[in-house]
Amino acid sequence: MNKGLTASEKARADELDAHARAGRTLPLVFEAPRRGKPPKHWADLAPDERRPAVTAAGLPGFRASQFDAHYYKQANTDPATWTDLPASLRADVAETFFPPLLREVAVQTADEGTTVKTLWRLHDDNLVESVLMEYGVPGKPSSGTGRHRATLCISSQAGCGMACPFCATGQGGLQRNLSAGEIVAQVVAASARVRLSNVVFMGMGEPMANYPAIMAAVRRMVDDIGMSARGITVSTVGLVPRIEKLATEGLPVTLAVSLHAPDDELRDSLVPINTRFKVGQVVDAAYRYFETTGRRVSIEYALIRDVNDQAWRADALADVLTGSGRGAGWVHVNPIPLNPTPGSKWTASRRRDEQEFVRRLNARGIAATIRDTRGQEIDGACGQLAAKQK
Repeated sequence: MNKGLTASEKARADELDAHARAGRTLPLVFEAPRRGKPPKHWADLAPDERRPAVTAAGLPGFRASQFDAHYYKQANTDPATWTDLPASLRADVAETFFPPLLREVAVQTADEGTTVKTLWRLHDDNLVESVLMEYGVPGKPSSGTGRHRATLCISSQAGCGMACPFCATGQGGLQRNLSAGEIVAQVVAASARVRLSNVVFMGMGEPMANYPAIMAAVRRMVDDIGMSARGITVSTVGLVPRIEKLATEGLPVTLAVSLHAPDDELRDSLVPINTRFKVGQVVDAAYRYFETTGRRVSIEYALIRDVNDQAWRADALADVLTGSGRGAGWVHVNPIPLNPTPGSKWTASRRRDEQEFVRRLNARGIAATIRDTRGQEIDGACGQLAAKQK
């Protein structure tokens, strides 16, 4: 992978790779700890389970449709306000089907209030975060231009077991998987504020390590809330079997792969799952996803100063993505300026290095856009706000 480098460049690359390896402190964890489950919620029920659950509780079956309308369509989570439900039933309905799953602990805002980061406490005192970002808000220049749209970044686990050394969540370890209800509750809470255009599974946790719950949540978003599957992005650090399974689901969600390095030598350190699934395997699986679904894949690449942001690594990334006759049209690269965590040795790339990285990719015909990083002044890196509260 280092071919074409001078001796001094090769020595420097080896030095930086060693520097990256020194940052790894936690082991990979695939199986989430089995701790107390959250209370079962309406959002945990598949459509064919809802009417039987309602009748089993002694209510007429038509109440299921009413509950769907209030919770999913109106984003109203409080049965005490549902006037089409007899007042005598509201408390029991709330306790049976709508127990509180998230409790707001802290809210931070930026960008004239168009970026909102919320810290939630779960029933077992674990903490997760979600971030709502509005764009094109009239009268608020910091929200950018274009049509008004809103993206919600949600968490799929409390903590993360993937142990990426530059990630605040990864270095906090994995507490447990979230339930489908807890994932959907983040979406419903944001929907009460603004109509969502997009949802991205890029908050705390590795979504593919909690596959059943995230797929149940995606189906609630599409079938019940009414979102387009094309507006939902599922990210992964590279769990190849789950990428392959996602391709069979019949849902045209966007797949985002957090690659962060084009060579196994460095990626073994930056993204420890690479010790199980190498760069070539991950890229092959992502390309098969594109072939099966017709959906262009996003490659996420956190640019870390003097670690993975060298121009020659941009060339190497282009080689990997376009190799085996794949061409460039199947993929879009999102170089992301690292949002550093306090006290971390990892920091964002220099502006000139970001620009050269993108220029090298574009020169190879690969679409690449520097990711807009919002909320840096509000503990913007995933996991920072949760870590402060512990």
